[in-house]
Amino acid sequence: MKSNKAMRLFLLFLMSGCLVSLMLVCGCGTGNQALKKEGPVYLADASEGFPPPEGQSDADFLEFGFEEDTAVEKSSPSVNVSDPLGPWNRMMFKVNDKLYLWVLKPVATGYKKVVPEIARTGLRNFFNNVSTPVRLANCVLQGKGEKACHEIGRFLVNSTIGFLGLGDPASSQFNMKSSDEDLGQTLAVYGAGNGFYIVWPMVGPSTFRDTLGTGGEYFFDPVNFAEVPYEIMYGCTALEKMNSLSFRLGDYESLKNAAIDPYDAFRDFYIQYREKKVKE
Repeated sequence: MKSNKAMRLFLLFLMSGCLVSLMLVCGCGTGNQALKKEGPVYLADASEGFPPPEGQSDADFLEFGFEEDTAVEKSSPSVNVSDPLGPWNRMMFKVNDKLYLWVLKPVATGYKKVVPEIARTGLRNFFNNVSTPVRLANCVLQGKGEKACHEIGRFLVNSTIGFLGLGDPASSQFNMKSSDEDLGQTLAVYGAGNGFYIVWPMVGPSTFRDTLGTGGEYFFDPVNFAEVPYEIMYGCTALEKMNSLSFRLGDYESLKNAAIDPYDAFRDFYIQYREKKVKE
């Protein structure tokens, strides 16, 4: 068992090293097919009116590229990102779209009807509390001392008087808001560019830098090193995603229907959103 885990960690480390090397070779910048944007091609007004639910963390991404805080400023500066995998990305966008409409949405709708909102809110708070080490590590790496202190304070408060994280008194009573820092943002702070745009099956839109960050965060999360059966770990991950999605049903359709070309709209939205988070 231990040897298998050591082998998995070695493979992940090796893969990360290869990705870093490729990023350095590519210059982490834009390629010959850089997309020069004068602004978002989607209707920005359609994303307004979707504030995050009470107590919701900005770190929780909606499947296929949406997040609770979906408002992107209309004056957002243009960002050039290469899209050399356009045919693959468009195909995966369609696959994810059908997966959401035919599977995830019906299941999340049924889940929302069966599970009371108070229970779903408690689960959301619990999963957010468990992911504290990831956010804390990135706050430290980015030199954001105040946010790091807030993350420590939140964990201590919510794990005790918040009943193991099911409640969020840190936000409601002590005004300690959850941060939204991840390794992709940390890499950007240290000078890494977006690289190329890519859409992953089931995961959604990303960039080379954010993909590398997502893989690297495996080592920041102590839960991944716990002696927990994979069935339970994957089951908890699926529950977290489904529970999170139950709070945002309808957002995906609203933004998609407002776009002339949904693929271009979602790509531009994702790039501008990530740029906004890095600057914050």
